[in-house]
Amino acid sequence: MEPDRTGGTMKKLAGADGPVGLYVHVPFCERKCAYCDFYSLENHGGIDAFPDLITREIALYADDRDPARVRTLYYGGGTPSVLSVDQLRVLQDAFRHSFRIEPDAEITIEVNPGTVDPASLAAYRSLGFNRLSIGVQSFDPGALAFLGRIHSADDARRCIRDARDAGFANLSIDLIYAVPGQTDASWYATLDEAIALRPEHISAYSLIVEEDTPLYVQVREGNVTPHTDPREAALYEGTMARLSAAGYDHYEVSNYARPGCRSRHNSSYWDHAPYLGFGPSAHSFVASSAEGPALRWSNVRSLQGWSGMIEKGERPVSQEEVLSGQEVFDEGIFLGLRANGLDRARVERLSGIRFTGRQHQTLADLVGAGLAVEEEGRFRLTPAGFVICDEICARLLVP
Repeated sequence: MEPDRTGGTMKKLAGADGPVGLYVHVPFCERKCAYCDFYSLENHGGIDAFPDLITREIALYADDRDPARVRTLYYGGGTPSVLSVDQLRVLQDAFRHSFRIEPDAEITIEVNPGTVDPASLAAYRSLGFNRLSIGVQSFDPGALAFLGRIHSADDARRCIRDARDAGFANLSIDLIYAVPGQTDASWYATLDEAIALRPEHISAYSLIVEEDTPLYVQVREGNVTPHTDPREAALYEGTMARLSAAGYDHYEVSNYARPGCRSRHNSSYWDHAPYLGFGPSAHSFVASSAEGPALRWSNVRSLQGWSGMIEKGERPVSQEEVLSGQEVFDEGIFLGLRANGLDRARVERLSGIRFTGRQHQTLADLVGAGLAVEEEGRFRLTPAGFVICDEICARLLVP
């Protein structure tokens, strides 16, 4: 591994352009889904020690003299809701002790239906959580069975109702389309039911066949046939149209929000804002500044390896890289077009590289072709542009 350059992390975070985001990866699940390539474990051995280890990891970065301001705090996984309320209280107290969490910070926890109840949801509110991300995935029993979800459609409906009763005014639900065996009618029935439930945010993802997953093996062996690209594209276009008609702002390739309800945490990733990750496999990023170049690193992707390094008083980093100006420039284009829009001036400032005349002309051509619009200094893709986002990015990444 490269020499550890994260020693000055808190200095860079404290001097960052505005507050930062925090992420904690909870790697425990009730069941590992066949399509998931995130680091997660069905075996809950080690869950009892997890809060203390996170607390100790926080201490490896914390700077009591100049704690970083925090705009967002996000618990992902895995399934964070498998942690007990007492364990979550320990984590919340640890973050508040070491960081200046802003009064209006967005604090999110991912939950799966069937792992929460009215009492736990009420407790989450008392701990300061003000946003839930609910792994619904589908209201169709067949799709849920294929995906290996352990909850039913009724469990999902009940979870959303209970969350409202507990006082959550900011709900996000995850949905998956292009599931093998799923008809267009069943997908749109799921989407329409989701809209009728009026969550503030909807993430609608096409099913991606990731390597090193059981689903990948099933596809490779011919036991599962994915949707064709044209059919998947048609579902994507239909999804965009339905959610737009229902008042949802399409602000990232797979994410839609009611006005004022975009995910502030995920937006920080797409805007190249600084964030710090805790837990096995968590990632961190600090943008370039007077303190040094842009830096990205990731934690050990192993609960045992991660915990072993923390117990030795070491930062549990497995990989780190210093980003060149060209890498920051290219990522700024890619992330901007996929999400909140490409801000050329900001990308140039962070990377130290200027757009070429050809790239300026390409952006103008996109606007002329109806594939993008320019609003408030940002180039944003239209629905037609989102369909061919990767192709557009490839065109722009060539100087």
